[in-house]
Amino acid sequence: MAEQPYILHVHGSFSLGGKEARAVRLMNVWGDRLRHSIMSADPEAMSARDAIDPAVPVDFPEGPSFAGKPGLARYRDIRAFLRRYDLVLTYNWGAMDAVMAHRLATKQRGLPPLIHHEDGFNADEANGLKTKRNLFRRVALQSAHGMVVPSARLEEIARAIWKQPADKLHLIRNGIDVASYARTPASDAIPGLIRSPGKLLVGTLAGLRAVKNIPRLVRAVAPHRNRLQLVVVGEGPEREAILGEAAACGLSDIHMAGFMDRPWRFMGLFDIFALSSDSEQFPISLVEAMAAGLPVASMDVGDIANMVAPENCPYIVQDEAGLANALAEMAESADLRLRLGKANRFRASRDFTEAGMLEAYAALYGQALASPMILR
Repeated sequence: MAEQPYILHVHGSFSLGGKEARAVRLMNVWGDRLRHSIMSADPEAMSARDAIDPAVPVDFPEGPSFAGKPGLARYRDIRAFLRRYDLVLTYNWGAMDAVMAHRLATKQRGLPPLIHHEDGFNADEANGLKTKRNLFRRVALQSAHGMVVPSARLEEIARAIWKQPADKLHLIRNGIDVASYARTPASDAIPGLIRSPGKLLVGTLAGLRAVKNIPRLVRAVAPHRNRLQLVVVGEGPEREAILGEAAACGLSDIHMAGFMDRPWRFMGLFDIFALSSDSEQFPISLVEAMAAGLPVASMDVGDIANMVAPENCPYIVQDEAGLANALAEMAESADLRLRLGKANRFRASRDFTEAGMLEAYAALYGQALASPMILR
């Protein structure tokens, strides 16, 4: 192995969402101790590259397609590509062809170890896992050095449905630099935002994909539009659908902020944080909101009810009406917002630190590289 290990990252897409933000953060923290190549099954979805520190050695090579129908010839090409690297990191279903290509090698000799990360599901599996994909994952993951999940729910799925053995399965919760969120943000931290007089800001941070169901949040805010103003931070294909829903609901002051990195700069501007997703597992944006001392109104998906402080649990709800009611209760009471925000900040500071996450990933990747101390 080269003195500077060479790592391949394979994503279904590399637009800046939760898993991409975490991967980029790890790259930036470890700096020039590692070299990286990044491949996306969707070559047009590469916006997260802008968040990588210029000092990090990274390239975006031409290579085989990681999207398309399964086929032995494709897998042979992918396998030849994988052999260039010292470690392969794959992320979510969109990278599963790389995992299967690795699995189908007649001899594992010469192939680098592979660690798969599963962070959640897109809209096509939000309401139930697909049997064929479950079987595909079960077979493909057999040769993986390890599998990482961020949530207890995903850990149970990986163990019970994908049949991952305990010694390969790693629950590593997402962590952040909690202290940075204690800073008071500048009033103009969100470009173009004009606060409506007398209204509280309800903020959400998400890739604008169907599974995030931002139109649901628009409808939940709409009955309280005289008290609440919605701010959506993120970019994606659902932008026009969200704006259309806002127009239909009479939300004339919705602010679509687009993509913004370093959420510590602006998260504290919100009065309430909301999540309206059909599917989540362990959303980093929720931890960021908690660290900023915000109360949270959210759909009850993934580990969210176990992430927020116990005091906030009554506002983790089952349906759209519940989300609207949670927002109404929070809008009515500054004391409630303050109490929930303080409890959430304490929980984030205690349980979701970046230091703990970094240590867990350093141990796992270092062991796979046979260099346990290289990332410490």
